Amino acid sequence: MEETKRYLQSFLFQNKIDIPKGKQSLFEDFISSENNIAAVKIIKEKQQIIMQNWNLINRIDDITNQSVFLPNGTVNKAYQAKIDFIQLGWDDIISYEMENLEETGLSFDREEKVLSGNPKISGDLKIKMLFKIDGESEETPLNEKVFTIIINPDPKSLWKSIESDKKAPFAKEDNVAVASTFLDKKIVVASKRGRSHANVGSFREDDFAFKNFDTNGWSVLAVSDGAGSAALSRKGSKLACDTLIEYFEENLDKENLKEFDEILLHHYHKTDSDSSKKISHFGYNTLSKAAHFVNQKIEEFATANNEELKKFHATLIFALVKKYDFGYAILTFGVGDCPIGLLNKDLTEITLMNVIDVGEFGGGTRFITMPEIFQSDKLSSRFGFKLVDDFSYLILMTDGIYDPKFVVEANLEKIEKWNEFLSDLKGNNEDGSKVDFEYENADIATQLSIWMDFWSPGNHDDRTLAIIY
Repeated sequence: MEETKRYLQSFLFQNKIDIPKGKQSLFEDFISSENNIAAVKIIKEKQQIIMQNWNLINRIDDITNQSVFLPNGTVNKAYQAKIDFIQLGWDDIISYEMENLEETGLSFDREEKVLSGNPKISGDLKIKMLFKIDGESEETPLNEKVFTIIINPDPKSLWKSIESDKKAPFAKEDNVAVASTFLDKKIVVASKRGRSHANVGSFREDDFAFKNFDTNGWSVLAVSDGAGSAALSRKGSKLACDTLIEYFEENLDKENLKEFDEILLHHYHKTDSDSSKKISHFGYNTLSKAAHFVNQKIEEFATANNEELKKFHATLIFALVKKYDFGYAILTFGVGDCPIGLLNKDLTEITLMNVIDVGEFGGGTRFITMPEIFQSDKLSSRFGFKLVDDFSYLILMTDGIYDPKFVVEANLEKIEKWNEFLSDLKGNNEDGSKVDFEYENADIATQLSIWMDFWSPGNHDDRTLAIIY
């Protein structure tokens, strides 16, 4: 009764009706009327329903418009984002379902509240959550909240792959990969045109060549990187590798190989205190002749074709290797910024077999086409020698591999960086690309070529990688 009285007093007051003292008895009879008591009860119940309805729609509106940050993704790159209902304060959501995920490559884990997958399409993805909150009836239509996820396009897809002109002078294949034997070991080499060249339809400027010489037991492997600023460097790199092989085909047997074999045997048994000097002399004499031959042949080719020699600028690294009963003799030469790495059998030591031209020689890359390298007092530093019982890998690469995988020259001296590189080759990478060195693998050349498609922002040069294992 008292509650009804207060309500009716307030109601009459809001309507500017005051109850004078003389009508208090009348008012008491008025509020005692069962009809009025029932009417007040109904009104209050309706008010409560109105408030509940307002609270519901207000809460739904809050959830619908609540900012939810979801990180950006990239097409074909693993994506994961947690939609934390507790942190968002959504403990009153009693049922929900996610829509618009079918074509996106994403799925939602209801238990973990995690959105994950590999996005298939780029753009602003609109993911719908249809939901109900506590207090809504079963008949009420589901509410809708939209999450926006920005999916960036796959960077690789932004690059064109235009075939080079096979009718142009000195045309060559855009991508080459081979596997074979090298002495009693195996070799796999892949040379791939860089994205920067593929994007405009220009040529692969890297090249390589190798050969086993059955008559004398030696094998040679050469890798060359044509200068990007040189218009005909694609031919320069090919000439560098091919003419090196040509030199050894014609001249290796003419070198005093039997004498070198004897020197090496004394060196192994430590029975000649001058053996190191004699080996250095043989290496310097033999390899410098080969390098100079390459230089002269490229110059002759340029002259015969009425072209400037600098148009054929190319680096050159090579390794001349022979297996003896007591181990492997490895002689190397290098001009340019392409490293040669020798890893011992148990992968605990790395020997960088050449000094690369990134500072030691004035801060710039040198090329086999530069005559001045043969007059430099630092020519001897371009040769390397190592006699080892055995080795796990002998690796030659161009800077298209070195730059993204080792970044700085100092890392080439660190065994942990080489082990990371090998781990990457064996599948520890975001693409899952794997090169299997463990058994007879007919697909290893293809595997290496696929691995060399790795993405590295800012590194889109030609890539050549040769591995003796």
